[in-house]
Amino acid sequence: MQKVVVLGTGPAGLTAAIYLARANMNPLVIEGNEPGGQLTLTTEVENFPGFPEGIMGPELMQNMRKQAERFGATFQRGWVTKADLTKRPFTLTIDGSEQIQTETLIVSTGASAKLLEIPGEKENIGRGVSTCATCDGFFFRGKKVIIVGGGDSAMEEANFLTRFATEVRVVHRRSELRASKIMQDRARKNPKITWSLNCTPIEVIAGEKGVTGLKVKHNDTGTEEIIETEGIFVAIGHRPNTAFLQGQIKTDETGYIVV
Repeated sequence: MQKVVVLGTGPAGLTAAIYLARANMNPLVIEGNEPGGQLTLTTEVENFPGFPEGIMGPELMQNMRKQAERFGATFQRGWVTKADLTKRPFTLTIDGSEQIQTETLIVSTGASAKLLEIPGEKENIGRGVSTCATCDGFFFRGKKVIIVGGGDSAMEEANFLTRFATEVRVVHRRSELRASKIMQDRARKNPKITWSLNCTPIEVIAGEKGVTGLKVKHNDTGTEEIIETEGIFVAIGHRPNTAFLQGQIKTDETGYIVV
């Protein structure tokens, strides 16, 4: 029996673990498939208090983990596949078999990258389609790649990919970007970044060796075009990792927990 279990090892989960451990609550922290959360997949973090020169995402998360461990938090690798929150103690099922009971549960499971849900996408993940420029950018050295998205993450990944690619084309379904001004300015000043705005991706084109292009529709004219590329990086947001809580706790229509 655990006093408290924390689900997730992103910034929220590790912050909770640090406070709980310092209060002698001996928290058990369940790590999912991506320990450290989304910040382990980013490059420099410039907006975290206390680091005026910025800090690399993986380094920040490693520091937070060490801090939690220092005060007595313990970690267990696993994926919660089911939760029974109808009565205390709560029961969690890990990886479909192991069960853990806890008096208190803190859910900080974060979110996973959304996909475009277009033909040719899922079957070519790992063959030219990616949701993580930091993870896979190196493999596209000297090649042309596409970033799909118009937010801050898309701009950050576009800039990052210019370290490797000869050209990074941003494809966005709207005529205006959603990214903050500072992120837009950085991307627009980068000579390696080109733009295909007001374009909707409709199909990933691939051959025997992987991705060869992205078919898009120009929203203003309705015409279609195949943009030649060897890499497509999808950066269109995330969906919450709360499927295991379905029917157990109130969520909104997108799956985020209502508080």
